Formats: sequence, structure tokens, C-alpha cells
Amino acid sequence: MSTDSNTVFVGKKPVMNYVLACITLFQNGMNDVVIKARGRAISRAVDVAQILMKRFMNDLKVKNIAIDTEELKNEETGRVSNVSTIEIHLSK
Repeated sequence: MSTDSNTVFVGKKPVMNYVLACITLFQNGMNDVVIKARGRAISRAVDVAQILMKRFMNDLKVKNIAIDTEELKNEETGRVSNVSTIEIHLSK
């Protein structure tokens, strides 16, 4: 499916950092880029995809969007919580 070399993991940094990371991957010859995020970063990942497609690279298409839920276990308390995830597959 996807390898780590064409994947951008979205976290707490500003949106433009991830946009530039995606642009760099495309300029280095990648035809497909995967934007991954969990929890509160999901909206930031959607923003990254929209900014890429509308402002910087008009030829991009959304190839696939995958949503899922992961179970995370807190190391200290042992509690298990569900966290939503998203993968946005963009291609030229």
C-alpha cells in the first residue's frame, strides 16, 4: 500500500510545515503521497490536503481516504482509549 518514504505524519506543527513536506516529496519524484493523522490532528491533515490541492498543486487528485480507529494503551494507567485515524492518499 504505502511506504514510509512517501508518508507525511501530521502532528502539532503549523500546517505549512506539512504542506512543504508534501511539496518536497512530489518534487523529488513521488507520484503518490499519503497524509496520516490521529485524533485532533485530523482536521490539520485535511487542511494540508486542501491547501496543497487548491493553492500549490492544482493537478493533484484524492486517490483514497481511509478512516479507522486505533486502540491506544496508556503506559502509566493501563487504560485503553480509542483514537480516530485518517489516511489521505494524494496522486498527481
